[in-house]
Amino acid sequence: MEEDSLHRFIFEEFGVRGEWVKLSSSWQNALHNQHGNTTVQENLGQALAAAVLLSATIKFSGSVIMQAQGDGAFRTLVAQSTHDRKIRGLVRCAGEVQHGPLEAMFGQGRLVLTIRPDNGEPYQGIVPLKGANLAAALQTYFIQSEQLDTRLWLFANDQVAAGLLLQELPAHKDFKSDWERITMLADTLTATELLNLDCETLLHRLFHEEKVRLFDAEAVRFECSCSKQKIEYALRSLGEQELEHILQEKGAVEVGCEFCNKQYRFDRIDVQKLLAEDLSAYQADTRH
Repeated sequence: MEEDSLHRFIFEEFGVRGEWVKLSSSWQNALHNQHGNTTVQENLGQALAAAVLLSATIKFSGSVIMQAQGDGAFRTLVAQSTHDRKIRGLVRCAGEVQHGPLEAMFGQGRLVLTIRPDNGEPYQGIVPLKGANLAAALQTYFIQSEQLDTRLWLFANDQVAAGLLLQELPAHKDFKSDWERITMLADTLTATELLNLDCETLLHRLFHEEKVRLFDAEAVRFECSCSKQKIEYALRSLGEQELEHILQEKGAVEVGCEFCNKQYRFDRIDVQKLLAEDLSAYQADTRH
């Protein structure tokens, strides 16, 4: 059984591409530091599967960040995947989240999709957080932002998160009958099938009459990108006065990563050092 992997595939006789992902250990590692009921966990798993699928659509080094925010019980959901399939995610709730459509869980909200290249300016698309589930909201995003017919199927439980994406190719937008037939077949997909079958078996079950070319698997893993350097950069932005206030009140500056729960601690000597480095860098810049 394939786990923690992404497969791309293409229908050879007409213009439809697809992706399949299954997360197991990577899903468990991401979930370990997040807290919420079954509904919250399922949505985080679906979001992480979606982020991996979306990361496979970018053609540069960088990351895809999907963020759902609202004023309901489910306040924040973030899922991130890099181009080399490193994932992480977080959830924040302000009460018990009841299962239901997105509006019932998040209240008034929005879905923000950020594509962030390692070198270059980020691109951001925003759509209302409406629909039966995250897949529906993402499909709205693709229609409005990418203008490509795209369908997603996302499921998750406490052990596995999985997703399937189908998308028309830009050069084949006139072949609507082919697209409709493929998506009609895919709509027979059940959660049990997507969560339990390997990619090749699933594609054969859904599309056994079609010519589908399946590409090699790509590994997915959980990895947080937090670092001491990034925390130091954030602390410098607070300024000397604010850092001194924290030191006087607590004796040290302590910062925890919300994604992996790693703790960073800076005592007075550490803070003085990073402020001195910041001053040195500023003086060097002014001399140039």
